[in-house]
Amino acid sequence: LRSAGAAPAVLCCSAGNYYNQGEIRKKELEQSCCVLGIPASDVTVIDHRDLPDDPAVEWDTQLLATLVLEHIKAKNINLVVTFDAGGVSGHANHISLYNAVRYLHSEGKLPEGCHVLVLESVNLFRKYISFLDVLISCLLPRDALFILTEEETEQAKRAMRCHRSQLLWFRQLYLLFSRYLVLNSLRLL
Repeated sequence: LRSAGAAPAVLCCSAGNYYNQGEIRKKELEQSCCVLGIPASDVTVIDHRDLPDDPAVEWDTQLLATLVLEHIKAKNINLVVTFDAGGVSGHANHISLYNAVRYLHSEGKLPEGCHVLVLESVNLFRKYISFLDVLISCLLPRDALFILTEEETEQAKRAMRCHRSQLLWFRQLYLLFSRYLVLNSLRLL
């Protein structure tokens, strides 16, 4: 999106404090965004007590929708990119974000001209076949397909490595094999 002239702003709806590492994770997020060319001034972290970082907790749709809408209006955002109903990994917080944005969209609460793209969740096989998923993704319906260059993939990996507190063994496999570091298919809400 940056190479197309967009100026991305990142909204993270939790400080990532599930393991009491919220302050560390906020700094890691800023470092990661910096690698991607997004300045810290365009990174917002919501640290609301009613939005706990917990893979099993569904967040309140109305509260989250209100906070997201405030951010969209404050930053004059015309394109929102978020998770789909599967949350990519089934994480309840990710799914809650999708539900909040879908609510804003379906109720006509988004500003005029603001569009929403949702990142397609794929099955485990497709998730970990890296660039081989290009063949499948090109054949399936979608509204947008981003295929990263080798340089962009390396940049994405450098950005992921900034999240040191989260780089457990399975995320190391993610860095090696995930299709999301090579391509992303999205659809419009």
